[in-house]
Amino acid sequence: MMRIDTGVDEVAANWTPGSWREHEGLQMPEYRDAAALAAAEKQLSSYPPLVFAGESRALQAELAKVQRGEAFLLQGGDCAESFAEFHPNNIRDTFRVLLQMAVVLTFASKLPIVKVGRMAGQFAKPRSAPTEVINGVELDSYRGDIINDIAFTPEGRDPDPQRMVQAYNQSAATLNLLRAFAQGGYANLHQIHRWTLDFMGRSPWAEKFSKTADRIGEALDFMAACGISADTVPQLRTTSFYTSHEALLLPYEQSLTRQDSLTGGWYDTSAHMLWIGDRTRFEGSAHVEYLRGIGNPIGLKCGPSLEPDALLRLLDVLNPGRIEGRITLITRYGYDKIEAGLPKLVRAVMREGHPVLWSCDPMHGNVVKAANGYKTRPFERILAEVRGFFAVHRAEGSFGGGIHAEMTGQNVTECTGGAIAITDEGLADRYHTHCDPRLNAAQSLELAFLLAEMLNDELAERRKAAA
Repeated sequence: MMRIDTGVDEVAANWTPGSWREHEGLQMPEYRDAAALAAAEKQLSSYPPLVFAGESRALQAELAKVQRGEAFLLQGGDCAESFAEFHPNNIRDTFRVLLQMAVVLTFASKLPIVKVGRMAGQFAKPRSAPTEVINGVELDSYRGDIINDIAFTPEGRDPDPQRMVQAYNQSAATLNLLRAFAQGGYANLHQIHRWTLDFMGRSPWAEKFSKTADRIGEALDFMAACGISADTVPQLRTTSFYTSHEALLLPYEQSLTRQDSLTGGWYDTSAHMLWIGDRTRFEGSAHVEYLRGIGNPIGLKCGPSLEPDALLRLLDVLNPGRIEGRITLITRYGYDKIEAGLPKLVRAVMREGHPVLWSCDPMHGNVVKAANGYKTRPFERILAEVRGFFAVHRAEGSFGGGIHAEMTGQNVTECTGGAIAITDEGLADRYHTHCDPRLNAAQSLELAFLLAEMLNDELAERRKAAA
């Protein structure tokens, strides 16, 4: 058998796709019908892979470039995908906002942007409590459509393993459309003016994007006159786009784990990249055990409770071969904690020489409850955490190489602030999320422009230090 050296054998020593079952697994449901669960797992195990091992290796190679400061990671999408809102327009709109953000970042920084969607699999969500009580009635917490229903009824909240099959089918259809958008001409830079959503017309950042698009259009016209066009350079009409989600529901992930025929290594074929959440990344957890053995690039959420020694032990388990591009550390502190908490992790990782990509999740540590009871995330706090993230990496001499945002292409009102100035009172207008508040299209584009300025400052500091 032909072999490709990926370091997978070392990663997967003494591991099987089901060895996680011998470890402590949190944030997963208790299925009441074991036979139904086994049947669903068997059904999924016979289904085709959603992604391929070679694609995951290609993403890992691109993430290795980010680690070296040669590219930047843009990861974004829904907090939790739903069955009810499954529609091609929703997929298209989120995809094109990510394209807009990537163009802004590329144009400003002159760096390639690695685009990874929280799409085609982001169905399961961790919860702070296993049950919730409404009007004296206690039922299982809603854990995402792949597990149970958001409707507060005994039938809806009962974990149903057949939902994993529905999630697989929706993921397959979503991936099919994303591949078509990325490779079929929708991502053609000559179409850049058509990416702006109609409802973004009132945003000043939409006008700024239009001016950027004009400048790109002029450059494309010049290149065409020189004989360089989308017909001769495929990169102008297509793009690489990858998928990711939190590997939370391990029966689903195991059912889609396949052995690669080229390398002999094991890959989770439910997504190109998987990550371990802040609530499940403790040493010896079932989630750490599962992800240590797959060849996909993996992420690790890092919050205020994570101490440097624990992080280093996790890195030794998850990446013993110290493979470049394998580990993305996704920090989630909160705007008022990141500059105090992050430096000790950065210093420890640099001291031990672990190759990691640092990415900022400015969403999860900045949830507040508005006076009218809605959960929200103030845009100013999100921006402040991103600024703090870059400030820490600039001070420590490391590279802040990515952003991880919960966002949507829909015209929702879930996060307050930004140039369009959503107020607490305005949250009720279009508050559609099934779980956590998301940036809307205008706020996402605004974040991209402001992020581009911060990234340019960081790159300037790196060039100065290297001179």
